[in-house]
Amino acid sequence: MVGFRSFILLAFIISCNSLWSQKSYGDSLQSYIDGYVKDHQVVKGDDKKLLHFFPIDESYRVVADFEKAKDSKWFSMRTSGGRKDINRVYGIIRFTINDTTVQLNLYQSQDLLNVAKLKDYLFLPFTDLTSGVQTYDGGRYIDLRIADIVDNRVTIDFNKSYNPYCAYVSGKYDCPIPPKENALPVEIRAGEKIYDKKVE
Repeated sequence: MVGFRSFILLAFIISCNSLWSQKSYGDSLQSYIDGYVKDHQVVKGDDKKLLHFFPIDESYRVVADFEKAKDSKWFSMRTSGGRKDINRVYGIIRFTINDTTVQLNLYQSQDLLNVAKLKDYLFLPFTDLTSGVQTYDGGRYIDLRIADIVDNRVTIDFNKSYNPYCAYVSGKYDCPIPPKENALPVEIRAGEKIYDKKVE
């Protein structure tokens, strides 16, 4: 009987820990989103109410295999305004999402290599099947650091994907356009949605 009670107690503790982990993840993501809205550099005042996000969904937080690019050449990534945004493929990530195995390129900016606080910055622009429907047609971004890559694996949280500034104001900003290699053949129903105001 003691063994049975121990088993029940252990199951209860595991269940509580699981619920706590889920709550902790949801709370931390909500805090991240709240901070993103509060500190937004473009959308101000009451317009912040027009920023919308998919419900937080931990299934869109994936652990990807990372492969460092070899002899990657610098290239000019297309932007909405035509400026030269020099990047190189830092590496390739592969993962499964929505029962589909996909891969994306992680990019490194040439300009940011000269900025001490940003030299380890990595850029993940992408489009998916929600682009132009529920999310900005110009794609979305995720920020990473080289230190996020551990033992050739990296966690990608699409709940943190955000819109470029061009999604809010037309013509004022020059935003990188996700290369065709980073077009996902699945819906990413996580992260920021279309801005709920006509872009002028």
